[in-house]
Amino acid sequence: MSDVAPTLAGWMARQRWYATKGSTPAIRVIGSFEADLDGVLAMTLLVIDEAPELPVLYQVPVVARRTPLPGGDAAFIGSADDLYLYDAPHDPAYARHLFELMSSRAHVEGSDVVVDGTPLVEAGRVRKSRVLKGEQSNTSIIYDLEGGPVEHAIAKVFRVLHHGDNPDVTTQAALTEGGSTRVPTTFGSLHATWPDPGRDHGEARGHLAFSQEFLAGAEDAWRVALDAASAGQDFTTSARELGTAVAEVHATLADQLGTVDADDDAVAEALTSMRRRISIAAREVPEIAEHEEAVLAVYDAAESLTWPRLQRIHGDLHLGQALKSPSRGWTLLDFEGEPLRPMPERSRADLVLRDIAGMLRSFDYVAGSLAQQTPAVDAAAWAHDSRVAFVDGYIASSGVDVRAQRALLDAFEIDKAVYEAIYEKRNRPDWIGIPLAAVARLVARSGRRAG
Repeated sequence: MSDVAPTLAGWMARQRWYATKGSTPAIRVIGSFEADLDGVLAMTLLVIDEAPELPVLYQVPVVARRTPLPGGDAAFIGSADDLYLYDAPHDPAYARHLFELMSSRAHVEGSDVVVDGTPLVEAGRVRKSRVLKGEQSNTSIIYDLEGGPVEHAIAKVFRVLHHGDNPDVTTQAALTEGGSTRVPTTFGSLHATWPDPGRDHGEARGHLAFSQEFLAGAEDAWRVALDAASAGQDFTTSARELGTAVAEVHATLADQLGTVDADDDAVAEALTSMRRRISIAAREVPEIAEHEEAVLAVYDAAESLTWPRLQRIHGDLHLGQALKSPSRGWTLLDFEGEPLRPMPERSRADLVLRDIAGMLRSFDYVAGSLAQQTPAVDAAAWAHDSRVAFVDGYIASSGVDVRAQRALLDAFEIDKAVYEAIYEKRNRPDWIGIPLAAVARLVARSGRRAG
C-alpha cells in the first residue's frame, strides 16, 4: 500500500473537513493501524499536512477492497496496488468495526500508534449504518442497533486531531455517568497515542472518535425557534424549559467534575482574551472601533467584580447545539467548545455565564436572521421575551440569580457579540448589523448602570 498517501492528497483537498481550503495538501503519514475485516483491509492513517504555516494533523480512515464497494461511488478515493480505496466511514464493515472498538476495551498497537477503546454503557449490536450528510469538521455515522437499550446510535469520527482529551467526549461522558437525561447517553470512545517530537516524551494523546445515543425524531432548536418567531408564535414556555435544561447540565457537571475559585489568574486570563478580541475587531470592523473604548470600560468594571466559581461548561452554546426530543424534552449536543480555541483551553473551568450569554445571543440571532428576509419579519419583541424566559428558567432551576450578576453577564455577552462581528465581517458582511446592534445596546446599558 505504498501508493496510498499520494492518492489521498488530491482527495483530501476536496473534503469539507479539510481545513486549508484552496491549497494543495503536502501530506505525510506519521502513524497507522489496520484490521482485516473478512477480506476488507481497514487502515486508519494519521496524516500530517505540512502545506499550511501551522501543520494540521488529520485522521483518515481508508478501506481497501479488491472489488468496488456497492453504492460507494461518492466515497471513492482512488486506486492503489490494484485495490479500490474508499473513505472508510461509508463502508459498513469499517463502521461496524469502529463501533465494536469503542464498545470494548480493545487495545491495538499499530505503526507508531497505540489505540484503546473505552466502553461506558452497553449499546447493543450494529445492524446497519450510514453516514450523516452535511457535516463540516467531523464525520458522523448513524447506526441502527439491536439487543441494546436504544435503537439508534451515532459515532463522531474526529477528522482534525489535537493533543489533549476532547471535551466533547469527556464532558458528555461525565454527564452520562452523572445520570443526566439532558444529553444523549455516551456509549464509548476511542483514544490514541501518536508520535510528536515537539512534546515531552515525544508523543501526543487524543480522542479519535466516540459514540452516543442518537435521538431519532428530535428537532433542531434553531429551526424550532426560527419557525416559531417567523409565525409570531409565543416561545416563552419552550425558552424557559431550555433555561431549565441548561441549568441542570451545569449542576451535573459541577457535581461530577467539581468547581474552582475564580482566582486572580483566572480572571486575568479571561479578560486578556476578551481585550484581545475587541482589539482585533476594532482593526477589522470599523463600526466596532467606535465602541472599543466603551467595551474596554465594561471589561475594566468586570475585573473589579466578585466572580462566581468556575466549572466545566458547554463552551459554545447556542440554539444549534440543542434538540427538542418528543420523549426527552430539551437535550444539549456538541461540547467541543469554541473551534478556534486550542484543545487544552476548551476543557478549562469557566463561568456558566459564558453559556448563558451564548444562548442569549442565539435568540437575538433568530430575530436578526428574520430581519434579513424579504419581506422582513420583526421578531425583536419575540427575542426579548424568549431571552427573559430563558433566564427565568435558569434561575428557577439553579437557584442562582444570574440577573444579580448582570454586569458580568453583559461583559460575556459583549465578548460573544464582538466574536460574531469578526465572523460576520469575514464571512457574511450582510449580517454584520446583528452583532453591531447588540454591542451598541449592551454598552449603552452598561453605561447607564455605571452612571
